Amino acid sequence: MGQKRAPECEQLLELISKGDMEAAVTHFAVHDVEAALVTGENLEAFLRNLEHSVGLYVYETNLADEMAVALMSKKIGLDFDDTLQYYVAKRLGVDAIVSFDEHFDGLDLQRVEPRDLLHPEK
Repeated sequence: MGQKRAPECEQLLELISKGDMEAAVTHFAVHDVEAALVTGENLEAFLRNLEHSVGLYVYETNLADEMAVALMSKKIGLDFDDTLQYYVAKRLGVDAIVSFDEHFDGLDLQRVEPRDLLHPEK
């Protein structure tokens, strides 16, 4: 969305969209982007891209998941939204959390940034 490191995010999303890479996102995170985009063509384009993204799985939490997240957040010291991302990542058995958020550092799941997946040799 026009931020400093947007190009690397766009490259990663393109790989996921084509199915060259698999990824998961929470519906919670999708809603967060929707709220930032508000309305209009950007929102419609975002939703169309998600809908047609071959390598993307959107995880929909239920109340039991969210209760587990609320309890877990106390134990690991993260706020609800960060704990939700961590909880879903653990539940899905992913290799890493892709994020710029350093709150995920020090957990038992590796945090990587988009550029780490685009250029793994660095």
